[in-house]
Amino acid sequence: MADTDYDFGADVGASGREQRDEYRLTARAMARVQTESVEPSSAPELPSRALDCQIRDVSARGFRLVSSEPFPVGALLPTEAFLGKWPESFQLMVEVVWCRETGEGHLSGVHIVPSDDTDYLEWMEAVAEAL
Repeated sequence: MADTDYDFGADVGASGREQRDEYRLTARAMARVQTESVEPSSAPELPSRALDCQIRDVSARGFRLVSSEPFPVGALLPTEAFLGKWPESFQLMVEVVWCRETGEGHLSGVHIVPSDDTDYLEWMEAVAEAL
């Protein structure tokens, strides 16, 4: 990993106040966010809808998403995160904490929800290794 891939960021949230309590990596990575899904037993033939997004400003417990569409605050969204150094993606559940419109589309702050059914621990290890 090159030094230009990651560095420490210190930006402010949607409220204009710094809300972080841990270091963050200013990183550019990708995510595929499930914006609509159906219960497999109710309509297995209906496809899920996913939105490809950029990931920025990564920490062990969250990151920012740059997307073409807004995400509702409080929404729980299954997300597949792709970090450049790691060959496998990370299956995560994220909760939207804030969302605002920008010149690039929409910027959302998300919190990773710990769950045994996701790659939460692997994500934390990957971020710790990158720090």
